[in-house]
Amino acid sequence: MGKARKAKYTIGQVVKHRLFPFRGVVFDIDPEFDNTEEWWLSIPEDARPRKDQPFYHLFAENAESEYIAYVSEQNLLPDTSGDPIRHPQVAEVFEQDDSGSYRLHPSLIN
Repeated sequence: MGKARKAKYTIGQVVKHRLFPFRGVVFDIDPEFDNTEEWWLSIPEDARPRKDQPFYHLFAENAESEYIAYVSEQNLLPDTSGDPIRHPQVAEVFEQDDSGSYRLHPSLIN
């Protein structure tokens, strides 16, 4: 694969999916696809993202549940709603500042 692009989104940023009704906070970034081939092939071919782009691990939520999502950069947009993320693991990893932004807990920063 070619040279990995710089990630558009950052750890702690709230994003939403371009096509599906879910949003989340970024907690890890892979410079390019780093999941199983089985996972990638499970995506319908007409919706399958390119592998040569950043992929984001999200503490995600939709109207019904909270979960971990793995999403390509091409399928994300910034979430500017200002609404907090209710995923239970967010509080373990992040603290929220007065502006509503998420920062890693100081004890987790190497």
